[in-house]
Amino acid sequence: MSAEQNRLLEDKERKKHWKKWGPYLTDRQWGTVREDYSPDGAAWENVPHDHARSKAYRWGEEGIAGISDHRQLLCMAWAFWNGKDPFIKERFFGLTGNEGNHGEDVKEVYYYLDSTPSHSYMKMLYKYPQGEFPYKQLVEGNKKADKHHPEFELIDTGLFDDDRYFDILIEYAKEDVEDMVGMATIHNRGPESAKIWVMPTVWFRKFWFTGDEPFMPKITKQSEDSIKAFNPKSGNYLFHFSNPKELVFCDNETNRERLYGIPNERTSTKDAINDYLISGDTTRLASKPTGTKAAAIYELEIPAGGQAQVYFRMQHHSGENPLTSCQEILKKRKEEADEFYQDLQQNVIQEDHKSIQRQAFAGLLWSKQFYYYDVNRWLEGDPGRYSPPQERKKGRNHSWTHLQNFDIISMPDKWEYPWYAAWDLAFHCIPLARIDAEFAKNQLLLLLNEWYMHPNGQMPAYEWNFSDVNPPVHAFAVQRVYQIDKKINGGKGDQEFLERAMHKLMLNFTWWVNRKDSEGNNIFEGGFLGLDNISLFDRSHAQYYQGKLEQADGTSWMAMFSLNMLRIALDLCEFNTVYQFSATKFLEHFLYIAGAMNTISSEQISLWDDEDNFFYDIFHYQGKDPKKLKVRSIVGLIPLFAVEPIREEMFDNLPEFKKRLDFFLRVKPKLASLVSSWIQPGYEKRRLFSLLRGHRMKSVLQRMLNEEEFLSEFGIRSLSKYHEAHSYTMKINGDTLSIRYTPGEADTQMFGGNSNWRGPIWFPINFLIMESLKKFDSYYGEDFSIEYPTGSGNYLTMDIIAKELSLRCISIFSRDKDGKRPVFGNQIKFQEDPHFKDYILFFEYFHGDSGKGLGASHQTGWTALVAEMIHSYYQPSSPHQDGAAPLFRS
Repeated sequence: MSAEQNRLLEDKERKKHWKKWGPYLTDRQWGTVREDYSPDGAAWENVPHDHARSKAYRWGEEGIAGISDHRQLLCMAWAFWNGKDPFIKERFFGLTGNEGNHGEDVKEVYYYLDSTPSHSYMKMLYKYPQGEFPYKQLVEGNKKADKHHPEFELIDTGLFDDDRYFDILIEYAKEDVEDMVGMATIHNRGPESAKIWVMPTVWFRKFWFTGDEPFMPKITKQSEDSIKAFNPKSGNYLFHFSNPKELVFCDNETNRERLYGIPNERTSTKDAINDYLISGDTTRLASKPTGTKAAAIYELEIPAGGQAQVYFRMQHHSGENPLTSCQEILKKRKEEADEFYQDLQQNVIQEDHKSIQRQAFAGLLWSKQFYYYDVNRWLEGDPGRYSPPQERKKGRNHSWTHLQNFDIISMPDKWEYPWYAAWDLAFHCIPLARIDAEFAKNQLLLLLNEWYMHPNGQMPAYEWNFSDVNPPVHAFAVQRVYQIDKKINGGKGDQEFLERAMHKLMLNFTWWVNRKDSEGNNIFEGGFLGLDNISLFDRSHAQYYQGKLEQADGTSWMAMFSLNMLRIALDLCEFNTVYQFSATKFLEHFLYIAGAMNTISSEQISLWDDEDNFFYDIFHYQGKDPKKLKVRSIVGLIPLFAVEPIREEMFDNLPEFKKRLDFFLRVKPKLASLVSSWIQPGYEKRRLFSLLRGHRMKSVLQRMLNEEEFLSEFGIRSLSKYHEAHSYTMKINGDTLSIRYTPGEADTQMFGGNSNWRGPIWFPINFLIMESLKKFDSYYGEDFSIEYPTGSGNYLTMDIIAKELSLRCISIFSRDKDGKRPVFGNQIKFQEDPHFKDYILFFEYFHGDSGKGLGASHQTGWTALVAEMIHSYYQPSSPHQDGAAPLFRS
């Protein structure tokens, strides 16, 4: 067992709380729903970036490479100043959702490079320009651009052209649970000597004004190079700094005079250190060396090509000469991190793939965030403070007053999406399970707790609208994480985890059945379902066109949900056969959904189109015949996900389940025949439940694997390339609506225009496609092959096709034959500069033709699925493949 694995075991067994400290600060707290106390819900405008340095936050803290304890009482992050910026760099800058031509967008260059699951070692890189940061130019440049232009980025301003920037490499290492070293190594990449001010900063989150905390914490000076942070609940923390120029103190209090033109509650304010450094103003610094925020200031002159280091050590109990062993601690923990990943990656052959996978895991682990949101308190206000506007009580999230979140949660992207999203989180947990199964399992259970899940059974979507509806993939993630964890533990499954999840998922399943099947016909709506602009119109508001939408994807997701629950119930039968009765319930749901997809009884119309051999949504006009929306999108591929092979011997000890299954085969043969060939055993006597029988499955795959339609060089597109030359247009109530293949950024304003499902490649969908192909393969075996690509004359088993698709997705980040990484597009600096080219950004989605990264640039949430793709790619093929080595495409 490696040192890191031992730490994870100690943490699991509650012997040592190794995860107490971690990268739990967000990258952006300003502009969030939680900090918005406006009457109209204008979160971006209520707390803009310009206010951030002066406003003490209510619900959380932000910072560059920030760390905190798991309750975010005490925080630490890094600040910098190049001597030219109008204010110090304490946080990453970006455009709001209303400023960016493609929605919100961070305008900085930084990378999360390494982390162990216990955060015993962490590393990230920030590239800070030496010239004045172009705040105004970035705002104006994007304001001039429309939806048809790319985003104007920091790299486009020319600030990096002459290498006049600092590479700031930040590392952390734990000697013990609450004994931590932090180091910044600052490289001057420019041709001339350059000055930089570096400020490791320590502060308390402002928790003392809520009426819940009777004592004020304080930070005091201990010596010329050390401070003590004291809080009655957690005691003393000592910070020793390596020869700072000076220590300065202030209070984490809002500068009300600057922001609102009213007197300050306290003389010393949050922005005092900024004002002192920028203009020499000492009026708001603490008069004595004490406060609730402190910084060690370093003024460094770094020669061209040179470097300097700043480091500190945080200890709960100080020892002698605490700084002397800092380098040794960092070196040791780095070696242990290498040992941990060497063991994990022992089957991965290509070094480039190892680097991509490790950086994906790093981004995923750095994306943990302390998330605090008590909706009732947010609506009502804090005791003794001003009351929020009354309009809020009927506004955003007003029906979620039970929700009380106070946890470490995996975020999609800590700048662009610094809030959890239900279906994103489900996908995060799959690669997380490879490195920290306990954390993955706890994350999945977290959203099922009664202080998250609504009393009616709905899971919270995301803070902008908890009542929105995401695809029901939680059960899939629960079952997949259970499988991964079981295999890691030598075949021993975590019964308690699976049972706890099963009971709460049944509530969520019931919510779906009661709320999203309005006609009771087993055809589901769902609306938005996380796919933003996938349709002609916003699917959450079909009533605007006086109609109702019956969705192929909503119904298919529910069929998948049914099979996931069936599988969970059967897995639990290993421990208690009473769960076979639950399995029966979900079997019946699945069969009825399959029947409904074939024929909606009241209209005798099917979601399947026999002419096109594809699934489509159906729009019901008021008083008119229903109409199929013939858009070839991933909506028509999602029925592939409803598939589950089951070994025949599983039923030997489940007589009641087998009896009910036999009843269906006998009494309702037509219904049973819709779900593949249950009667006919497949490879190794497996049986198959699937929405798609042989002909329909082959038809859908034929279209999906066609390079003129869905199959891109870099994965499966979200919309068929067919619509590039053949846009789909429809008139509804006088409006002409159209959809066409758009492989890059969105050219519509739907859902703010910050994501696009009309052509780009999305990792969660591609991952589910690969998983489904493997399941089909385990039933059909080596005797069943599919033409890949369509029209090529080349036939492969579905297991090998899954590997080939995964390689296409992995190739987005890999060097091609010319040494270029498709993810970086035509950006020469990122492609060729030795200080850029091997650092990976894991974007939200990718150009359908070129593979260029688009959308959120640090979404190592679900895009971290590439780590799982790399892991699976290097595993032996299915048993019937005789352990054939992976295929490598040229």
